[in-house]
Amino acid sequence: MTMEKNMQKLEATSPEAQSADLVAGNIAQLKALFPELISEGPNGAAVNVEVLKALVGDATVTDADEKYGLNWHGKRRARQLALTPSNGTLRPCPDESLDWDSTQNLMIEGDNLEVLKLLQKSYAGKVKLIYIDPPYNTGKDFVYPDNFQDNIKNYLELTGQVEGGQKISSNTEASGRFHTDWLNMMYPRLKLARNLLKDNGFIFVSIDDGEAENLRRLCDDVFGEENFVAQLVWKSRVSEDTRAKTGVSTDHEYVVCYSRGDQVALRGSEKDVEKFSNPDDDPRGPWRSADLTGLATKESRPNLHYDLIDPKTGINYGCPPKGWRYEKSTMSQKITEGRILFPSNGDGRPRHKLFLNEMRSLYKNMSSVITEFSTADGTRDVNSLLGPGVFSFPKPTGLVASLIEQAAEAEDIVLDFFAGSGTTGHATFLRNAADSSSRRFVLVQLPEPLDPATADQKVAADFCDKLGKPRTIAELTKERLRRAAAKIKADNPMFTGDTGFRVFKLDTSNIRAWSPNPADLEHTLFAHQDHLVDGRTESDILYELLLKLGLDLCVPIEKRSIAGRYVYSVGSGVLMACLAESISLDDVELLAQGIVAWHEELAPAGDTTCVFRDSAFADDVAKTNLAAILEQHGIQNVRSL
Repeated sequence: MTMEKNMQKLEATSPEAQSADLVAGNIAQLKALFPELISEGPNGAAVNVEVLKALVGDATVTDADEKYGLNWHGKRRARQLALTPSNGTLRPCPDESLDWDSTQNLMIEGDNLEVLKLLQKSYAGKVKLIYIDPPYNTGKDFVYPDNFQDNIKNYLELTGQVEGGQKISSNTEASGRFHTDWLNMMYPRLKLARNLLKDNGFIFVSIDDGEAENLRRLCDDVFGEENFVAQLVWKSRVSEDTRAKTGVSTDHEYVVCYSRGDQVALRGSEKDVEKFSNPDDDPRGPWRSADLTGLATKESRPNLHYDLIDPKTGINYGCPPKGWRYEKSTMSQKITEGRILFPSNGDGRPRHKLFLNEMRSLYKNMSSVITEFSTADGTRDVNSLLGPGVFSFPKPTGLVASLIEQAAEAEDIVLDFFAGSGTTGHATFLRNAADSSSRRFVLVQLPEPLDPATADQKVAADFCDKLGKPRTIAELTKERLRRAAAKIKADNPMFTGDTGFRVFKLDTSNIRAWSPNPADLEHTLFAHQDHLVDGRTESDILYELLLKLGLDLCVPIEKRSIAGRYVYSVGSGVLMACLAESISLDDVELLAQGIVAWHEELAPAGDTTCVFRDSAFADDVAKTNLAAILEQHGIQNVRSL
């Protein structure tokens, strides 16, 4: 029975049924002899002919094409992909959000390349910190295959929202484009991310040994080698990896950091000031006792080596092996000023007063080696909220929270466009609760389908089923944020900060593209009278306007009923919109006067743009009359969709 069950049927596509792959064999032999000869080309593994010529001593080889830097097949195309505008939009989902009306946080479900493009106007130069944990390119994780022609369609197909297209798969070394595919995926996303950073902003990228070197060269290209801050070493593993095939347990990963502008330093973590007090009412303020011994040998700093005597008791405390912190004359001055603390009973060593108001900084530099958090901590963080086995190898919340503390201050925006389980959002909540700040986050996560037939995804898929949610990683992200928010409120009852998030989903634009049918132009023209896609709500259209006009997706929006139609005021009158489906000639004056009155009440500082649905007007006369009334009262920018 067991043998029959495990017996595999040979089919035409089975490797055993195929003849020997002679090309692959030749390439393997060449690679064994000359590793530098094999590179990644457009169709997989390729032989570098110029290198071959050099290896056999061909005199025609020149160094004309040699240059320093990282290059790969598809780099030019990847750069162009970052410059190609998106034809998508972000549709609001209040029902899936938490505290929609008040929150300033965003959780966006979609392909991060398209989302980064859509955020360019609204968030350019506004993000202080980016943290991402991209695929490490281990051969098991998914590397998103971009489509140069129509990435929105490609995204909808890959995530199962429409039929057709290629399926999500891993990027294996057998593809022959192992590093190339990863670089082509990362490059345009980093290019777009850089535009969103403030001049004093930072990006942190988690990575392991597999792509660490390529990531550094890639970031040198995108951010500038001069803006490299550090390659932090994170001790991610606590116990030995007994399965290591090399005989070495790899216990570390990296966090690579670059700044947006040069000569920008991380703020650092706050020093512990709780030890400062003023028990003797010193007029110089709070102080703490600090070590007075030096750090130099007698041979190198003889002026720091002398006997220190308490002038009141005459007790001689001698000289420590590394001398004292101050030379003799300076020490005498500090004794006179009451800064030196001598033991009351003669036991111990003298110390000195370190005053809080004389400290050069209340922050301390971070170490390039991080040992406080482990992968096991990240697993415990998620297990405590979602249950065991739902999400594999998440980053520790404490690790990301420490990076946020280093680089982002109150009210700064934190971005993570490989959000995964939502660690960055959770970490932002934690830091805000710890220092009573109001940092905001923007998370982006692909709704990558979870397959219950796959062993490592079954628990997560079943979890989504219990919630009654689609089986995607993005649903895990949202659920973790909800539960993290509840826990932080419970653990910090005095904290009244923002623990909500607005959900948006990537989709095709609300504005219908012109795609004529040559066989029936009359019908095409008639169908295209309304430029907006059927089934889209006023809210869908309104938020696309925010993106196109460069307004924050969390900007305040008010709604009033005027002449029986809803009118929206965005950002205290910066944008006003009436997206009703019909406006008759009789309604025009009453609607226009109502908008004018509200506009005068709002009194916006800058120009106002007023937008209507083009197909709503009964005729051109109605549209012209409404525009004329608004322009007469100072609303010059009147537009229709």
